[in-house]
Amino acid sequence: MLFIQLTGLSGSGKTTIAEGVKEKLLLLGKKIEIIDADVYRPILCKDLGFSKDDRQENIRRLGFVANLLASHEVIVILAAINPYEKIREELSGYGSHVKTVWINCDLEILFERDTKQLYKRSQLAEGDKDKVKNLTGVNDPYEAPRKTDLIIYTDRESKEESIDRLFNYIKHQIHLSPLMTQKIASI
Repeated sequence: MLFIQLTGLSGSGKTTIAEGVKEKLLLLGKKIEIIDADVYRPILCKDLGFSKDDRQENIRRLGFVANLLASHEVIVILAAINPYEKIREELSGYGSHVKTVWINCDLEILFERDTKQLYKRSQLAEGDKDKVKNLTGVNDPYEAPRKTDLIIYTDRESKEESIDRLFNYIKHQIHLSPLMTQKIASI
């Protein structure tokens, strides 16, 4: 049973890394589910806004689903900004099977990447109808994790290196034998 809670700013690579790891684990016949906040929020948490309390409740609900799946021997990766230490600690309270992985990327690099145009829109003038308010790390707080099980620096390593680092961490956590992982290397 394993539940990985990712934390990191928008655009840092959480979903990309999770999808890459999922692909590798599926090749090994492992059951894995990604709970991507961008996908689940409009369905499971559509009644929530972006206040601190609502953001924490969003993560709490997603974490409950993740933990439930993990209890059924599914490897779960929660890919969400997850900006508050209090709620990360609350999820860690489910047990030692919950691991916190910080997908860390320099804010300057995130402004350059800006795949969703959120950073650009956060800089628009007040009153502009397209201005993004409450962008975590820019005009809303992001609390850097005090306790992590792994930090992946996506501004310093390639996408493949980041995926491999999380995959190897998970492999170690679930005690995959080297023979099983040779399947991936040969594909």
